[in-house]
Amino acid sequence: MGQFLPVTREEMLERGWQQPDFVYISGDAYVDHPSFGAAIITRILESRGFKVCMLAQPDWRRLDDFQRFGKPRLGFLISSGNIDSMVNHYSVSKKRRKKDSYSNNGEMGHRPDRAVIVYSQKVRQAYPDATILIGGIEASLRRLAHYDYWDDKVRKSILVDARADLLMYGMGENSIIEIAEALDSGLEARYLTYLDGTVFKVKDLSMISQDYVMLPSYHDITHDKREYAKSFGIQYRHTDHYNAKTLVEPYEGFYIVQNRPNRPLTQMEMDDTYALPYQRTYHPSYDYIPAIEEVRFSLISNRGCFGACNFCALNFHQGRIIQSRSHESLIEEAKKMIQEPDFKGYIHDVGGPTANFRFPSCQKQTRHGACPTRQCLWPQPCRQLRVDHQDYLKLLRKLRSLDGVKKVFIRSGIRYDYLMYDQDDSFFKELVQYHISGQLKVAPEHISNQVLDKMGKPHRELYEKFVQKYTQLNKEMNKNQYLVPYLMSSHPGSDLNSAIELAEYLRDIHHQPEQVQDFYPTPGTLSTAMYYTELDPRDLSPVYVAKTPKEKAMQRALMQYRRPQNYHLVYEALVLAKRTDLIGFQKKCLIKPKGQKRPLQRRS
Repeated sequence: MGQFLPVTREEMLERGWQQPDFVYISGDAYVDHPSFGAAIITRILESRGFKVCMLAQPDWRRLDDFQRFGKPRLGFLISSGNIDSMVNHYSVSKKRRKKDSYSNNGEMGHRPDRAVIVYSQKVRQAYPDATILIGGIEASLRRLAHYDYWDDKVRKSILVDARADLLMYGMGENSIIEIAEALDSGLEARYLTYLDGTVFKVKDLSMISQDYVMLPSYHDITHDKREYAKSFGIQYRHTDHYNAKTLVEPYEGFYIVQNRPNRPLTQMEMDDTYALPYQRTYHPSYDYIPAIEEVRFSLISNRGCFGACNFCALNFHQGRIIQSRSHESLIEEAKKMIQEPDFKGYIHDVGGPTANFRFPSCQKQTRHGACPTRQCLWPQPCRQLRVDHQDYLKLLRKLRSLDGVKKVFIRSGIRYDYLMYDQDDSFFKELVQYHISGQLKVAPEHISNQVLDKMGKPHRELYEKFVQKYTQLNKEMNKNQYLVPYLMSSHPGSDLNSAIELAEYLRDIHHQPEQVQDFYPTPGTLSTAMYYTELDPRDLSPVYVAKTPKEKAMQRALMQYRRPQNYHLVYEALVLAKRTDLIGFQKKCLIKPKGQKRPLQRRS
């Protein structure tokens, strides 16, 4: 250990291996850093004595590239990488992106569309009897039938198209150990039907001993959007290890079976995972991998998120129960960073999906899991919610007191609502005083309450109170730190009136966003189910959805109404919504009338 895994057959032979136990195929370049799922899974296997080779971004046009190491003794592990290959390749307008931050020098074109399917099929072609195990974000969020935005249709479970033996969903540390040890003992993959966090295909349900919930069939959900919404609603309520049941999805002639999610990692398991001998950088065969910049001098302190925003897939992938690392583990990793020659004294981030979550939202979650039909923060904070930033604050104080550390920033998401619910201002004050690098990014996402309700986000009034308090604290501390709101257009529930309400808010606060995010319907989110079905899967109530490219363009343009190139779209939107009162020269107006100049003011 203490070196990169073999990436060539020659490197494998130099270690004295004639055959690897596993070959890990990744859509990303090889980066041995714990922010990359491939690094975690391969290092865990290595720590248990398994021989693992890394096949990063193989040429899918050549079969021999998949035969580089020969057939592994136990199986191929296949992932698209840290990001879904379709999201990696295409913008929300389905235009091809020009850069891939997870490839050498940011070059695009080093992985195929639907990488997990393509890689799996290539392996099956090269080795028809090989064991193929798929996982990672792309497989995890497509584990059951799902609406696919790029094809604009409901696709089958990725397990079917990939022709794989088993799918691992979620973060996968526990799954990979159990699977590796079972295969090593001589069990075939087709018998591994009992493991949490896995999905498999069967023709006969008699081998399922535990209670299960039968989902609507693939035929039904492809012919009836209401059935699709029902199916997703059931899945949404079965994403927690403690209270989820096995889910069965019928197809013609077979079933796809999803076992309950894996249990959350203990703090000791989290610490052990991040203490493995990562090289903490990209393989020396590359010139430069841009994605390393965001994580190289950052610390992952937690995973999971009980914020449960409806447009976020974390609920389906990491779950709602917070898992965190100990202070000792994080400080030890920080000391390693300090020793790196390029470290300039700045820790870029200490966080996770939500930086200021350090423990489960309530004591109940540690015994019974998250409530399947209630959210912790929306529409109002649960009465059982534990609001406490003291542990996180102590951690930050320890990190910024380390020799060699000049500043500790927080750049991952801060839940401003959770921050506002804290009666103790200590963390808020120290956040403003010590942990902001010129600007704090927060995510109100919208300002219209009808849209926020469909997002699962707090109402406008709370955000405005947060802004007021943030401004006040900056003034008290003689700081000039900006607040940058993340905003989203065209989310389900947003009509033109909602978009205009947001534009008026931006006018009033004198903010013109440089970048605007259109809602991107990716698999595994409640919002995507709303987008496809125009129903809320929780209660099957109707939801307004902007689907035409023209209306989506208008909603986006309204958020940047000052840009000259957006004038005609904004004008058309205001006329269509009968809000021509916002066209004129008055202070409240968004744009001026067509072809008219502002009248000259008479001097008195």
